Amino acid sequence: MNKWIKRALLGAIGLGVLGTAGLAGGAWLGDRKAARQVTVTVAPVAIPTDASSLQRGRYLFATRGCTDCHGANGGGKAFIDDGGGMFVKAPNISPGPGNVVAAYRPEDWVRIIRHGIKPSGQPAFVMPSEDYSRLSDADLGALVAYVKQLPPVGGEGLVMRLPALVKTLYAAGVIQDAAEKIDHALPPAAPVVEDGSARHGAYVANMCIGCHGARLSGGKIPGGPPDWPAASNLTPGEGSAMAHYADAQQFVAMLRTGKRPDGSAVSRVMPFESLREMNDGDALALYTHLKALAPVPVGQR
Repeated sequence: MNKWIKRALLGAIGLGVLGTAGLAGGAWLGDRKAARQVTVTVAPVAIPTDASSLQRGRYLFATRGCTDCHGANGGGKAFIDDGGGMFVKAPNISPGPGNVVAAYRPEDWVRIIRHGIKPSGQPAFVMPSEDYSRLSDADLGALVAYVKQLPPVGGEGLVMRLPALVKTLYAAGVIQDAAEKIDHALPPAAPVVEDGSARHGAYVANMCIGCHGARLSGGKIPGGPPDWPAASNLTPGEGSAMAHYADAQQFVAMLRTGKRPDGSAVSRVMPFESLREMNDGDALALYTHLKALAPVPVGQR
């Protein structure tokens, strides 16, 4: 064998071994990071029992993305399975056998939903709590009340298999868990008047942060499977998705059908199981808010 070819092959093998070792080390660091303790002092919210609050909780559960991961019955379902080693199935949060919430105290619900921290003090890696951190106390209490009275179904805890590369990127801070993204010092959000205003829409738009970023300018979703498309820019900036919608009615129709006015399908990653359940008041307010945003270049999350 030509000595230069031999040297090149040996070099490639050496780099492969180093790369494998590096990923193994990165995965170990990622596991360590996921096991860290995050201390946040929280106050419990009142968990109501009246019919009006339970109805509000049902609406929030159906429209804010909960069903897309936990299922309509709360039993948990697989929402990532890329066939390449990345698999995530949400835990059972119904009162049924195998659920993970049976021992939750009122403050534990606040900590996991608003701060992305488990009762154990460890971060909830895949829980998009940044979408829920600004829920008002009343809405948070109503949501918990609804979940607690779901009919019991059997299930299990979180099932998560992540490739070494994802864990390495997590260890390096390229991918962050919600506990890293959230400003835990912010006081609870004040109640929002549901009047169709941009302020009302901003409250609804919190559910978009996990994929579109805090500035709603989209870009590649950190930690998402490789085949997931980049999230769209929801601001009026470069590459804005809002250019597809001439008016609020076209935008609301997209939320209901998953299709743009020209008939083309919007990304399958969008949580249309939840979005189609959104009432007209929230949907129109969301449109008003997005149209009023300052332009942000695509990808500047």
